[in-house]
Amino acid sequence: MATQIRRVDYFYTAVEDQPGEAYKVLTLLAEQGINLMAMMSIPIGPARTQLTLFPSDSSTLTSVAEKAGMQLDGPHPALLVQGDDKLGALADIHAKLGSAGVNVFASTGVTVDNNAFGYVIYVRPEQYSLATSILGI
Repeated sequence: MATQIRRVDYFYTAVEDQPGEAYKVLTLLAEQGINLMAMMSIPIGPARTQLTLFPSDSSTLTSVAEKAGMQLDGPHPALLVQGDDKLGALADIHAKLGSAGVNVFASTGVTVDNNAFGYVIYVRPEQYSLATSILGI
């Protein structure tokens, strides 16, 4: 698979830092047909966890969340990169962005059996159009 870069939206929601809380959110979303392209969680204090959700359909997520009483912050723009895993794949993307003056302020990635990778890139909203232009999306 060639490297594919696409625009994505993400949303934040917070849950209690207790066993099963992420499961409840993920189960609700799955039961309502919400497909997540990515999901991350980080602690945001001694008793809360922030879930970052990357839905394939933002409007459906917001509708489901509203009906369920789930507080969402977003949408926020990001870039989702997927492709064949090869040495330097991420370096090439960062080189293009950096040479154009685009700052990647956060990112996260994963490989799958050393065959494929997924990578989320966060750039500032004011640099998002430039980033997408530089990357040809």
